[in-house]
Amino acid sequence: MSEVLLGQSYYLKFDPKLWTAQQPYAPLGTLYAAAHLRGHGYAVALFDAMIAASEAEWTAALEREAPRFAVLYEDSFNYLSKMCLLRMREAGLAMLATAHARGCTTIVSGSDATDHPEQYLDGGADFVLVGEGEVTLRELLDALSGRSDAALDRISGLCFRGADGRIVRTAARSLVRDLDTLAFPARDLVDVDRYRRIWTARHGSFSMNLVTTRGCPYHCNWCAKPIYGQRYTVRSAANVVGEMAELQRAYRPDHLWFADDLFGLKPGWIEQFADLVIREGCAIPFKCLLRADLVDEGIAAALARARCRTVWIGAESGSQRVLDAMEKGTTVEQIYRATRLLQNVGIEVGFFLQFGYPGETAADIDKTLTMVRECQPDDIGVSVSYPLPGTKFHERVVAQLGGKRNWTDSNDLAMMYRGTYSTDFYRKLYAVVHKEFRIRKARRALAGRCDSWRLRREGIREAAALVYHAVTLPVERLHLRRLARSPHQGLERLEPGMPQPLAARPSDPR
Repeated sequence: MSEVLLGQSYYLKFDPKLWTAQQPYAPLGTLYAAAHLRGHGYAVALFDAMIAASEAEWTAALEREAPRFAVLYEDSFNYLSKMCLLRMREAGLAMLATAHARGCTTIVSGSDATDHPEQYLDGGADFVLVGEGEVTLRELLDALSGRSDAALDRISGLCFRGADGRIVRTAARSLVRDLDTLAFPARDLVDVDRYRRIWTARHGSFSMNLVTTRGCPYHCNWCAKPIYGQRYTVRSAANVVGEMAELQRAYRPDHLWFADDLFGLKPGWIEQFADLVIREGCAIPFKCLLRADLVDEGIAAALARARCRTVWIGAESGSQRVLDAMEKGTTVEQIYRATRLLQNVGIEVGFFLQFGYPGETAADIDKTLTMVRECQPDDIGVSVSYPLPGTKFHERVVAQLGGKRNWTDSNDLAMMYRGTYSTDFYRKLYAVVHKEFRIRKARRALAGRCDSWRLRREGIREAAALVYHAVTLPVERLHLRRLARSPHQGLERLEPGMPQPLAARPSDPR
């Protein structure tokens, strides 16, 4: 039995695309909160929705632990949690209702709850933590358990209903400035062996996650930042390498994912990090996310020394007009250059691509596809512009939003505002872009094996995939052209200064 049961509501099982991929990562945000509470004397237990089958396992955990406090502490380092998917919101509200019905004091922390505290308070939460939550959670539990005599309305970063039923919002919580003072995530609460089995069964290797930073200081106008705002804090390279050494000793991962919004922004940090992992003998292949304008020869070389395997770049678009409308602060030329520099030192490059930004035309889509063909990234992630509260993008299109304001799961791709094209168009574009990419990737892989008359098993699979995608791509392109002739229903004049909408008969966006 534990005084506090911590959980989160992102269920891999409820996200078909991610469930198929079978790449689960433990909920770091929840584990940081667990470590912080445990360091202050609380007996804590973990419910890990990531690898759970359904909310029924949460009910079983409540029965087993009989906690006084039930806390849904969402993983703010998981971009899917930050997207506030409807299926996960439904799960979270069901979990809160179950815990509330069992007499637990219920607390929730996360992006969606920060944006919509009323929904969670009405749905069974007694308290909502607004913003960064570890310190707020501990101060709240201290007050509720009698460890302190602090008045609830004096605890920063809190939202709850007062005696009169009205919502009380306390002062904003200041962020933790020295991240090195935080305990490492409580990974001992996680069934690491189960994660390892899932990974190795599908991929033949095991990946774990960690973070070196919190937040992002840049101003992309579609990027929601309800937890950290524009603030950016970074752990020391020595602290991060210390955690890597601990992971290596305790769990022996084959690979790491640095789940930061932005890796290594602080000048000199990546170079120092590379030196330390080499000196301490704990370099582990990893992937991370970088801005294209931050990659130069020195950064690329340092990443290679640190055994970086993959860098994901938020490329978004191959059209400078779209990047400028997004206030991205990068150029198409920088994307080309960063890709070349990284691939030259043996680092794979992934592109995050975003279609459907207001005013995007067929010509803009063509430029993005051309960029993918010419840069030849090693992987791509394709999405559709997604308006979340608190962003300039959301403010521009909020009047156009209907009843559906969140995707159901990560593969929803619904256009929730009046874009140039329909939801069906962008879903088909997603399929076309991926087929083109897989054809090119399979061709490159097969070309690398041309020195052997006998293809290995991987080569046979790649050849079969190449044939399948080559045969089906023309049909998908035909469907895409037909859908392009039907603009999004209700399309009206766009905001002044934004790219103008597509003409009635667009060019073929291949």
